[in-house]
Amino acid sequence: MNYTKIHACPNDCILYRKQYADEMCCPTCGISRWEVCKNKKEREGVPAKVLWYFPPIPRFKRMFQSIETSKSLTWHATNRNKDGLIRHPADSTSWKLVDDKWPDFGSEPRNLRLALSSDGFNPHSSLSSKYSCWPVILVTYNLPPWLVMKRKHMMLTLLISGPKQPGNDIDVYLEPLIDDLKLLWEGVNGVYDAIKNENFTLRALLFWTINDFPAYGNLSGSIVKGYNACPICLDKTEPTRLVHGGKMAYTIHRRFLGRHHPYRKLRAAFNNQPEHATAPVPLSGEELLRRLEEEGC
Repeated sequence: MNYTKIHACPNDCILYRKQYADEMCCPTCGISRWEVCKNKKEREGVPAKVLWYFPPIPRFKRMFQSIETSKSLTWHATNRNKDGLIRHPADSTSWKLVDDKWPDFGSEPRNLRLALSSDGFNPHSSLSSKYSCWPVILVTYNLPPWLVMKRKHMMLTLLISGPKQPGNDIDVYLEPLIDDLKLLWEGVNGVYDAIKNENFTLRALLFWTINDFPAYGNLSGSIVKGYNACPICLDKTEPTRLVHGGKMAYTIHRRFLGRHHPYRKLRAAFNNQPEHATAPVPLSGEELLRRLEEEGC
């Protein structure tokens, strides 16, 4: 499996690629590209931080060159049980939404729908270590349920070296992957399908992300703590600060229940108050974009 080592700024400002490929120090923070020894001398040629990038496009091409795997990649269109029950992402309303919004994409069962997952881990299972690595993995939802989460089909695309997590700067490290995902959305020509014995144009779409709540904040740029921690409620989160602990408590979750649900009237089991409020209406993507533009983001 081919991979590319891309030098990165230790402060997560930039990747040394494209217009920064020949720079010797970060144009944003001024720190050296190279590792600095204890005697403060640079070890030229030894990068201070590295991103390992494993391009997904060649691996997608190889998947279609296998008759067995190529057949599995169209399972969702040919062999899926369509009885209205949700057993697979292909049974979801999100899958149908993609088909309706981009019918040219949905009409080709070989087009891929991908999920992106990211989280940090301590190497060698050392919980006492402060060193953290961040993998970014792609999952192919075209595969049937008994294959989709198998380790051999979970595609490592990025490995972000430590010692600290990238946090909100993870978008810097996602650049090469986003570039390839854009290419896949536009279409990659000359992909050989072993089942039909023909070349076709492969397209792919980033369907979902899989992550815990803190990583969701890093990937999306959404606030996930404090007064407006809920990405659905936003400024209508209405938390309560605990008097003694000082932390935020989110106790008005009963407003998501039906209007006549018995839990709405319970007092002792919750916060000694009945709940009469209705749930806030989630904003659509267009509404969120418009709000960001109004804020000058």
